[in-house]
Parts: sequence; C-alpha cells; structure tokens
Amino acid sequence: MDVIRKNTPTREEMAQNKYLAPIAHRFLSPELWRFTRRSVPRGVALGLFAGFIVPIGQIFLAAFLALPTRANVPLAALVTFVTNPFTLPFWMVVANRIGEFFLRFEAAQAGVAAAASDNGTWAYLTMAYQIGASTLLGCLVLAVVSPILGYFVSSWVWRAVVSRKRARRLKAMEARLDQRLGAQ
Repeated sequence: MDVIRKNTPTREEMAQNKYLAPIAHRFLSPELWRFTRRSVPRGVALGLFAGFIVPIGQIFLAAFLALPTRANVPLAALVTFVTNPFTLPFWMVVANRIGEFFLRFEAAQAGVAAAASDNGTWAYLTMAYQIGASTLLGCLVLAVVSPILGYFVSSWVWRAVVSRKRARRLKAMEARLDQRLGAQ
C-alpha cells in the first residue's frame, strides 16, 4: 500500500487538471481518497473495467465512475495501467483467444464462408472481420470478468493484510503486558 500511496497523484494534483476542473470540487471529497475495505475493491474493479472497455481515456473514465460508486479514485486510476502500451499486445492476444473460444470461428471457417472467400480481397476482409470480432468480444468478456475477479481478490488481500496487522498489534500488546507483569 505504501508503494501505491507514493506513486498516486494527490487530490490537489488531480483537481488542477484542466479536464477535471468543472467537477474538481467532487474530487476533493476525502472519502474518495481513503483506503478502506469497501473503496479499495470498488476502485480495483472500476479500474479493470475501464482498462479493458475503452482504449483511450481510461483514467478519466475510471475517475468519473469512481465518483458515484464512492470508490477509491487514485486506485481506480492506477489499476487502468494494467493495459498500458507495453502490455496491450498481450491483452489483445488474450482477448482474441477468448473471443475465438466463444465465437468458434475455426468451425465456421470450414463451411460456406471459407468457400465464398477464396478470392484474395474477400479472404482478407473475412479474416479481418474474424480477428476484429473475436478480439472485440474478448475485450468485452475481459471487461466483465476481470472486475469481478479483481473485486474479490482485492477484498481478500485487504482482509489478509488487515488481519496480519491486527495479529502483529495483538502480539506486541501481549508482549508489553507480559513484560509489565513480569517486572512486578
């Protein structure tokens, strides 16, 4: 969490953004910047959704969606970087494979569509349609499934971190109590 806190922009930095100026007063609300057990999973889910659904302007979409859902704004903006320019080719291949799985273009290709598209131009158009449609469907599936998984995983991680901190505090308190009782 310390790494996230160091690398996320402050409320004031986001409020000074020219695109956010009309609604900057909403972004200055402190509950949108706190790391709580409810706002963190919401922020992760919104960031994953915005990262896979929109190719441009993901951070702004995540920030705008975080307002009505009371999600953590900086975390929602940060999680959108899961689809950065370096990882985008990987996610496009994954989306294409997922889309092919659902659309089953290989089975349709053996039929009438393949026979009708033996001509050079039609073959390229058919192939482009198949790749584009399967990738688009895969992106939609990723935009629906990844936020659900992200919500539950981040909720579990949050619970594990908090319980570990609580156990450490209790152990330290017990050690101090034993030390006091032993000194008497």
